[in-house]
Amino acid sequence: MSIEQVRAFFAENAPDLVVMESEQSSATVPLAAAAFGVTPAEIAKTLSLRVGERVLLVVTGGTTRLDNKKARAAFGGKPRMLDAQEALEATGHPVGGICPFGLKTPLPVYCDVSLKQFAEVLPAAGSANSAVRITPARLAALTHAQWVDVSEAMAARENA
Repeated sequence: MSIEQVRAFFAENAPDLVVMESEQSSATVPLAAAAFGVTPAEIAKTLSLRVGERVLLVVTGGTTRLDNKKARAAFGGKPRMLDAQEALEATGHPVGGICPFGLKTPLPVYCDVSLKQFAEVLPAAGSANSAVRITPARLAALTHAQWVDVSEAMAARENA
């Protein structure tokens, strides 16, 4: 059902965008890159975090890692990753399909500057075998995201 929420979101807000589905899993960055024929860095992973009582989403490049010091400064507290059940309850999407589109309830969305180096990125689309091609600027606009610098590049992981 989660992928249907994402399709409905795009039908209403960006009908030109198409949700792609793969026969193989795209639940991790390396699997998604292989499934959709892009580099791991071009996968836009969505992190679901809790900072104090707030739940928020951060979309980062696939080969980046959250920098806790930068995130603490940007979000006003120590971020903690939600577990799979908490993430599902907050977003309506299962792990591997978590994305900032078609959310169960509105959540603040942040896009990390690591996405800006690409013409297009591929975030998940509500299931562990789906994605959508989108420009970073449009991703931020559609989700009303704020741009932040909260990641540490992991160049060694780009070829993973």
